[in-house]
Amino acid sequence: MTRILWINPVGTNAYDAPIGEELRREAAPDTRVDVCSLPGVGPQHLEWNALEAVVAGPTMGVIRWAVEEQRYDAAIIGCFYDPFLRGARELAGSMAVTAPAEACLHTAASVSDQFSILVGRKKWIPEMHENVVKYGYADHLASFRVLDMSVDEFQADPEATQKRILAESEKAVAADRADAIVLGCTIEFGFYRQVQAQVGVPVIDAVTAPLRYAEFLAVIGADHGWRTSRAGGYDPVPPREAEWIPIVDPVLDLDPRP
Repeated sequence: MTRILWINPVGTNAYDAPIGEELRREAAPDTRVDVCSLPGVGPQHLEWNALEAVVAGPTMGVIRWAVEEQRYDAAIIGCFYDPFLRGARELAGSMAVTAPAEACLHTAASVSDQFSILVGRKKWIPEMHENVVKYGYADHLASFRVLDMSVDEFQADPEATQKRILAESEKAVAADRADAIVLGCTIEFGFYRQVQAQVGVPVIDAVTAPLRYAEFLAVIGADHGWRTSRAGGYDPVPPREAEWIPIVDPVLDLDPRP
C-alpha cells in the first residue's frame, strides 16, 4: 500500500473533503490518500505572494510531521505555485514530495508539444511563468489563458466554471495552437474529463496529475531506490537546524477506505 498526504497549505479545511473525494476516485487501488490543511486561522488561498510567506513555516512543520511521525510514502503541496517544494525536499528524508505545477508540466510535455495553462486571474501569471521556465518548459508554453475568476469562485457555480474552462480551452487550441490544456489551480478540480471529451486534447488536472506523479515517485523510490539525492542541492537539514521548524499537527481528512 502507498500512503500519500495531500497538503492544502491554507488556513481553511473547506476544500479538504471534496479534494479528498476527488483524489480517492482517481487513485490506484492500493493507494491511500489523506488530505490536510493548516491548523488555526490563516489565509484561505495563496493568490498573493505575500500570503505564501505566512504559511511557509506551518507547511514545513506539516512536512516534518508527515516524515517523522507518520512515515508517508509521498506528499503533495497542493498549490499550483509549488510553494516551498525545495525546502520540503530538504526535510523529507526518504519521502517523495511533489507539487501541482511540476507534475502537470512534466505530464503535459510528455503528451503534447505545446500546452496552454488556464489561470484564474492575470495576477497569477508571473509566478507561474517563473515555474514554467524553471522546470524547463518555456519552449512548450503556447499561452496563459485567464478565466477571470478567483480561487473562491471555481466551485461556487460548477456549471458556469466548466463553461469558462471549455471556452478558454477551445480558444487555446484554435488560436494558440495548444495541443494540451493545463488547469492552473487545484480548485479547478472536477472538470477535466468533461472538458477533455469536448475539446479533443488532453486536459491535465492539477489534483489528479500530482497524485499520479506522487504515486510514480513513491513506487520508483521503493522499487529502485530512486529517491531525492542528498549529494548536492538537496543536502538534508541537520536535526539541530530542523528544530527551528516546529512539528505541526494538521487538520486531517483521513481516507475512510479499509
